[in-house]
Amino acid sequence: MTNRIAYVYVNDNYAGLLKETDYGYSFTYDLGYLSQNDASAISLTMPLTDKEYQSKTLFPFFDGLIPEGWLLDVISKNWKIDKNDRFGLLLIACKDCIGNVSIKEKKE
Repeated sequence: MTNRIAYVYVNDNYAGLLKETDYGYSFTYDLGYLSQNDASAISLTMPLTDKEYQSKTLFPFFDGLIPEGWLLDVISKNWKIDKNDRFGLLLIACKDCIGNVSIKEKKE
């Protein structure tokens, strides 16, 4: 498996790094983001911390950003991404999500 990385933004501010590895997934908040007075957690289930979050499956918060139903079908077909490739779908479909969190393939 190829290790993949997603850059997570909150209100267009770089907030942290989501990684897909052979062992599962990890998320770490950026230390610069944590030092901001107005830093906010990406979700209630992932409060601000300098510790790494780890999971064998894609974190429910990130999985919940991926569209469902007919929109998922369109995205999967147009970008030729398997519906089971949740990380790939996240990278493609969540660049400009509803809400304050967005996912980028490159750090801006």
